[in-house]
Amino acid sequence: MKFNIDHKSPVPLHAQVEKLLRELIQEEEYSKGKILPSEVELSKKLAISRSTVRQAIKKLVFEGLLVRKKRAGTKVAPRPVSSKSNNWLSFSQEMKLRGIPIKNFELHISWVSADDELATFFEIQKGRKVFKMERVRGKPEEPFVYFASYFHPRVELTGEEDFKRPLYEMLEQEHSVIATLSKEEISATAATAFIAVKLEIEQGSPVLFRKRFVFDQGERPIEYNLGYYKADSFLYTVESTR
Repeated sequence: MKFNIDHKSPVPLHAQVEKLLRELIQEEEYSKGKILPSEVELSKKLAISRSTVRQAIKKLVFEGLLVRKKRAGTKVAPRPVSSKSNNWLSFSQEMKLRGIPIKNFELHISWVSADDELATFFEIQKGRKVFKMERVRGKPEEPFVYFASYFHPRVELTGEEDFKRPLYEMLEQEHSVIATLSKEEISATAATAFIAVKLEIEQGSPVLFRKRFVFDQGERPIEYNLGYYKADSFLYTVESTR
């Protein structure tokens, strides 16, 4: 791509640089993570001041198209993972449909005593043991979500299951439990010390909190799921028809 602008054009120089950068970040090498030329390089190539280049870059950073890091340079912002509310699937199935390779960073299973909230949701006695699964998942280069899932005792999970498989597919094939209804609550929160470690972010950083209640064909509760997503890595889309 040629780095040039029209110095005699009535179009402001910063607007021309902005247009040039928008075209540049569409190129495959930059969309895949290559660092963009620095302010100094661009100002020399285009024969303009660094402040003009900086003005254009700041505009694209504000729009979320570019990210800047000290001593690391400027690069194209990663596209957030998207999830649509009208077509719920297991996490693995969602990512597969979007062509996003997923890495499992952590998997922990345990039995815990149901607290008031779990006991109320599952309609069981408080203190009864329920199966808990914790997972940290994300793109190959970094984690972006921490899940904590609790399952009703009637599901009869043992811990010997292959949790690398899509969850609801595994539940149906191995336990004859068919998930048919999901209700969700979405909110914003700040990362606790625990979540910050799991997602490799600063404590207090914004995270998207997604609470999912899953039911079987008889509308009986089977899973209580808590998900914490990096705020800059997940986009939740609501689609409605009339």
